[in-house]
Amino acid sequence: MKIAIIGAGNLGRSIAKGLIVNNAYTSLFLTKRNIDDLESWAAYKNVQVTTENKEAVKQSDILIFTVQPRHIEHILFEIKDLLTDKHVLISTITGFKIQNLEALLGSDKFIIRAMPNTAIAVAKSITCMCANQRGKDRILIAKAVFDRLGTTVQINEEQMQAATVICASGIAFWMRLIRATTQGAIQLGFEAKIAQEMAMQTCLGAATLLEGSGKHPEEEIDRVTTPGGCTIEGLNQMEHSGLSSSLIKGIVSSYQKINQLNQANL
Repeated sequence: MKIAIIGAGNLGRSIAKGLIVNNAYTSLFLTKRNIDDLESWAAYKNVQVTTENKEAVKQSDILIFTVQPRHIEHILFEIKDLLTDKHVLISTITGFKIQNLEALLGSDKFIIRAMPNTAIAVAKSITCMCANQRGKDRILIAKAVFDRLGTTVQINEEQMQAATVICASGIAFWMRLIRATTQGAIQLGFEAKIAQEMAMQTCLGAATLLEGSGKHPEEEIDRVTTPGGCTIEGLNQMEHSGLSSSLIKGIVSSYQKINQLNQANL
């Protein structure tokens, strides 16, 4: 696959790292206005770093846009005359809807919105995708790319804002929970490095258990909560202190904020 990442910032570089580690490309272009922090990437096989979006578009079939929302219109205006039927356009831009992309490029283009998270760098992202009518004919191409970098789900575009909160912001939420578990372990006497390892691997184990079994979380909780035991004591104390309620409120607050930002950008 001939892929160009237009605007290789933090997310763009995370995608690039996942593609490189998993050998999931034939050629890879990384573009940025200032490429000083990208120069080392050119050492990878068949990776080119450039400031020229037009050149990247000419040499690629799959275009992944990871720029900030304020830059996308200028970039699309710059390259739109170079787009052909070979190009699949994948936008990861928060709040920039398919109708906005079609207004700039036309509804005859293969347009897909994708929302990965930064775990894409280690091929563990959950990427949510939707497409315009024409893009549905190419969504399997996008799926082939992102399935090499984790897992994918197809959703309605109306759900993309919520997906951003659950999956992209969700990385930060889970990091905070891992940090809190680490701090608890330190308080119980473990060295910081060992405490973090214990927290990380327990979190990974919990997710892997659910993935492998297909069970509801409560079923797995029941397996480790014995009557009068220490696990149920800890769980009840957490719930008395508002663990589930706080997490849900945080998710809803993030969703409300992203909707406010989206309205401001209209």
